[in-house]
Amino acid sequence: MSTSTSDVPGTEHVLDSRDRDRDRDRDRDRDRDDVYAAACPCRSMLDLLANKWTALAIGVLEGGPHRFGELRRRLQGVSPKVLSASLKRLEGAGLVSRTVFAEVPPRVEYALTPLGRGAAVPLAGLRDWVEANVPRH
Repeated sequence: MSTSTSDVPGTEHVLDSRDRDRDRDRDRDRDRDDVYAAACPCRSMLDLLANKWTALAIGVLEGGPHRFGELRRRLQGVSPKVLSASLKRLEGAGLVSRTVFAEVPPRVEYALTPLGRGAAVPLAGLRDWVEANVPRH
């Protein structure tokens, strides 16, 4: 005759703890795939893509690789510090690649990765919508 843990007096708390752990793990796994959940890792990518300067930099890079100065001239109003930070975040997220050429002076180009090209599609639609629908006063 076998006895389960629940048949042994004093082990109810062990089962309750296991149930709570299992429920917590299930909730955490579900939250990882729900952008509306606070624990979703998607939130950091959404935050990055919703940033004005990163979204605009992706738009410029859709046309091909650009150097820092070219990006800065195209993105009127961005400071070098903000553009540099935005490009570093995009590179860290795998959306942009940074290539340094062994030249004097050194040449650095930024380009979209395949992941970045994928993100560029909905962002282009958003930019088109904004340009068509925001009143120009």
